[in-house]
Amino acid sequence: MDMLSGLFDLLLHIDKTMLQFIAEHGNWIYALLFVIIFSETGLVFANFLPGDSLLFVAGAICAMGQMDLPVVMGLLSVAAVTGDAVNYSIGRWFGDALIHRTKLVSPARMAYTQGFFDRYGGQTIVIARFLPIARTMAPFVAGFARMHPRRFFAYNIGGGVLWVVSLTLAGYLFGNLPFVRDHLTAVILGIIAVSLMPGAFAVVHARMAAGKSRKA
Repeated sequence: MDMLSGLFDLLLHIDKTMLQFIAEHGNWIYALLFVIIFSETGLVFANFLPGDSLLFVAGAICAMGQMDLPVVMGLLSVAAVTGDAVNYSIGRWFGDALIHRTKLVSPARMAYTQGFFDRYGGQTIVIARFLPIARTMAPFVAGFARMHPRRFFAYNIGGGVLWVVSLTLAGYLFGNLPFVRDHLTAVILGIIAVSLMPGAFAVVHARMAAGKSRKA
C-alpha cells in the first residue's frame, strides 16, 4: 500500500521530483529519463511507469532552461524506438517458443492475430504509443504475431518520434503558462485521464457488444 501511494505521489508531483533530481545530480537527468522511457516501452512489466506525463513535464522543464529541448527530444525518441524494438524481439522469441514447444496457442488464434497485424499492425503500433498499457503491449504482440520486421520498424520509428516530440513540445509551449504551472497536478491528472479514455471506451464497447450477443 505504501509503495502504491508513493508511486501515485510521484505521478502527481513528477515535476518537483525531476527538479530535485536535477538539483542533486545535474545532467544525469537525461540518463534517468532515457531509462524510464526505454523501460516503459520495452518491458511488459514496466507499464506502470509514467510516459505521457513525463514527456510533458520534461518539455516544461526545458522551457525553464533546466534541460536542453533538442537533446531531450532526440534522446527520448531513441529510448522509445529502441524500447519498442526490444519488446518486439522478446515477443517474437516468446511466440516462437510457445508455438513450437507448447500447445497453449491454437493455430486458429495465431492465424487471427497474424491476420490482424497484417491488416492493422502499422496503425496499431502508432496509435498505441498514446495509450498507457497498450503502448507496452502492442510491440510485444506484434512480435508474437510475427509482424514483418521492416514494416514494424518503419511504424515504430514514426510512432516513437511522433509521441516523444508532440508531448515534449506541448510541455515546452504550454507547461509554463501561469494557469498550467499553477494547476500542474490537475493537468497531469487530465493527461492520464485522456490517455486512458480510449481504452475505457473500448472495454465498455466490448462488454456492450458481448451483452447484445448473449441476448440474441
